[in-house]
Amino acid sequence: MIDLYYWTTPNGHKITLFLEETGLPYRIHPINIGKGEQFAADFLKIAPNNRIPAIVDNDPADHQAPLSLFESGAILLYLAEKTGHFLPKDLRGRQEALQWLFWQMGGLGPMAGQNHHFSRFAPEKIPYAIKRYVDETARLYGVLNKRLADRPFVAGTEYTIADMAIYPWIVSHQWQSQNLDDFPALKDWFERIKARPATQRAYALVEKINPPQP
Repeated sequence: MIDLYYWTTPNGHKITLFLEETGLPYRIHPINIGKGEQFAADFLKIAPNNRIPAIVDNDPADHQAPLSLFESGAILLYLAEKTGHFLPKDLRGRQEALQWLFWQMGGLGPMAGQNHHFSRFAPEKIPYAIKRYVDETARLYGVLNKRLADRPFVAGTEYTIADMAIYPWIVSHQWQSQNLDDFPALKDWFERIKARPATQRAYALVEKINPPQP
């Protein structure tokens, strides 16, 4: 059983996408970041950076004490290795997937996150900051669109943890002032993943955990 410490953010969705795809048993512990629950002492024992998601694997492969992990990319890699799914086993395929996982962690996520902040949440609208992050998000979308022009998924023919890491950040494309019609290969990829039953189950959790306010 996996204990998932989760909120309905792009990084939180990465892990539910994986868990729903594999059917690995899990239970959700909501961490309402709007109420500051990420700073609770018990959560900080699992996630010292006070960010979701985090997990505790109660049945790790070494059969020792429960294993806790934080950082969404590290969690995806751990779960892929634990289950043997969604990470190619051949050398080159594995490296393709890991490159794009790290691309999301180091590029798309931080830049789109700053885009969200300055465009929607900052108390002062700073045109320079908004333009900087909207433009950088567009550049990254272009990189991804080019990558997907001749393959169905970012690492090649297989759906991998790299796709799971990237997809939730594209869901928010309207927040980021991006039009998917400008990125046709990316749009096709997005629609393929959106249609997966596991994706639909993962996003249905929003209604249960953090339903939109009227």
